Amino acid sequence: MSRRALRRLRGEQRGQEPLGPSALQFVLHDDDDVEEECPKRGPGGRRPRGAGKEGVRVNNRFELINIEDLDEAPGVNGERTDCLLVDAVVSGNKRRAQSGHSESTRGGDAADTAVPSEQSNASSKLRKKKRKQKNKKNAGETSENGLEDIDRILERIEDASGASRPGPPPLSTKKHVLYVEHRHLNPDTELKRYFGARAVLGEQRPRQRQRVYPKCTWLTTPKSTWPRYTKPGLSMRLLESRKGRSAFTFEHSEEYQQTQHKFLAAVESMEPNNIVVLLQSSPYHVDSLLQLSDACRFQEDQETARDLVERALYSMECAFHPLFSLTSGTCRLDYRRPENRSFYLALYKQMSFLEKRGCPRTALEYCKLILSLEPDEDPLCMLLLIDHLALRARSYEYLIRLFEEWEAHRNLSQLPNFAFSVPLAYFLLSQQADLSEQEVSSAREEACVRIQQALTMFPGVLMPLLEYCSVRPDATVATHHFFGPDAEISQPPALSQLVSLYLGRSHFLWKEPATISWLEENVHKVLQVVDAGDPAVEACESRRKVLYQRAPRNIHRHVVLSEIKEAVAALPPDVTTQSVLGFDPLPPLDTIYSYVRPERLSPVSHGNTIALFFRSLLPNYTVEGERPEDGGPGGLHHDQGLNRLMLAVRDMMANFHFHDLEVLPEEHPEGDGEWD
Repeated sequence: MSRRALRRLRGEQRGQEPLGPSALQFVLHDDDDVEEECPKRGPGGRRPRGAGKEGVRVNNRFELINIEDLDEAPGVNGERTDCLLVDAVVSGNKRRAQSGHSESTRGGDAADTAVPSEQSNASSKLRKKKRKQKNKKNAGETSENGLEDIDRILERIEDASGASRPGPPPLSTKKHVLYVEHRHLNPDTELKRYFGARAVLGEQRPRQRQRVYPKCTWLTTPKSTWPRYTKPGLSMRLLESRKGRSAFTFEHSEEYQQTQHKFLAAVESMEPNNIVVLLQSSPYHVDSLLQLSDACRFQEDQETARDLVERALYSMECAFHPLFSLTSGTCRLDYRRPENRSFYLALYKQMSFLEKRGCPRTALEYCKLILSLEPDEDPLCMLLLIDHLALRARSYEYLIRLFEEWEAHRNLSQLPNFAFSVPLAYFLLSQQADLSEQEVSSAREEACVRIQQALTMFPGVLMPLLEYCSVRPDATVATHHFFGPDAEISQPPALSQLVSLYLGRSHFLWKEPATISWLEENVHKVLQVVDAGDPAVEACESRRKVLYQRAPRNIHRHVVLSEIKEAVAALPPDVTTQSVLGFDPLPPLDTIYSYVRPERLSPVSHGNTIALFFRSLLPNYTVEGERPEDGGPGGLHHDQGLNRLMLAVRDMMANFHFHDLEVLPEEHPEGDGEWD
């Protein structure tokens, strides 16, 4: 009867046979021995009984775990290290022999002579492999030393020439003060910390699979409601790279230049619908998106305004140069070039939306990005804002570090916002619970010293600040001449503008009771110094009269963009009287033009007095020959101009509303009103 039939009778299945002691035994052979013994077969392909039995039997497979040489000589390129296994097996056999165990072997003498030969072969192979590995390590060390020498030579050459390739700066333990982190450019990162990832990304996760946009961006996330992206003709070019800094500029193609000319004509028409028509044909024209965003914001449509700004940022980020980096802090964009200003303004508007949305940490990162594009000139004067965002984001250490690193060459203490924000940062830092007593005392002492210096330098800030905080000062402070009304009136106009800007933006940061009490304590100390006749008080007064004669143009541009009423009211007349365009507020006087708009006759310049009068009342009014359908100035339809004039007059008269005034009866206290 066959074995299969016996298993069926017993009810057993194949593979369930009990394992005996011989089932755990396996034989390890050396590769060379196997190759030598393979051809030695008997007739019919059978081996002789004594051949092939020189291998070593292993009764316990777990003996191969405790091998010390496996870590020292691993297999190269995935090959088996058979010699190590043989040595381990031989050592195991020796241990078993010493403990009194013996193995049953066939061909006894052949097995006894095989073990010493295998030991010698394995030890010789192990020595050869160790020598090879030592030679490889020495070769690797020599090659690394050679590469280090080459790098040092290249660094010496770059230092001597002063020129280097554009790219990110070398990594260091301490990051640059304007270093921007990609993860903080996404407002969802901050919102997740406040509300959790499920609340923020709950509705966005299923939509990510239907993504059709060609590029992954850092500044914005493309939305499915946007038009399909097509290159609008915007690109970026590398101008120069020197001393680790790279200068870039945006460029407009001929098609984009034509779209830009149409946009300027639409702005002059003072009709937002013309910009909407232009965006239908060019959905990613940056200036049109920014201008229409302002129009939506004025109409209280914040969601659409923010969406248009994000689309403008996406259009410009898709045009980035491969070497342009947002985070390195070494890439520069010249604000004097009109093509670059759109990127500045789009970043500023996005930063403003993020601050209003309750994401001050993300807004601070955008502020650092704008400042890093041109830190020396600072065209949008972000130094007047970065302290406010740092305090709102509770980045007190960053604000202190920025002040300490830039005070020597930028004189940040001469700006009222830094003069008051830095001591406030020290004071708020001293109230944190994770600091030691020594750190708390040093931060509190530094805060007191700096707030006293700020009050001495800018005494006109105190009374308006207390008024904003709805705090009534005591009689000693209110009646003292140093902080009285004369201190605010005697300020230069430029200084009054800076103070109004700071108080209108950051006054609510001082409303905490602990902050007010700390401020009151230091105000009394300043009054004691003033009464003592300290010469530092007179020095600060003379410095105020010299330094703040007139504010530069970038400060005026910042005030216009901030839209703070108190600061806008303090602008000089030469700024308020000129027209300020939303897509290019107060352009630099030394603008670098890459192309010029073609000249065209202005319809206002050759109009008569009546036409100018009706145009001033009705901007949509056009005289004869100004529309293309009229056939030019010499068109045949001469009556259409008169008809439009009559329609304009009718519209104007229809808009007038007359209100009947109630005539009160005249009272005659005495007499009947007749002359005597």
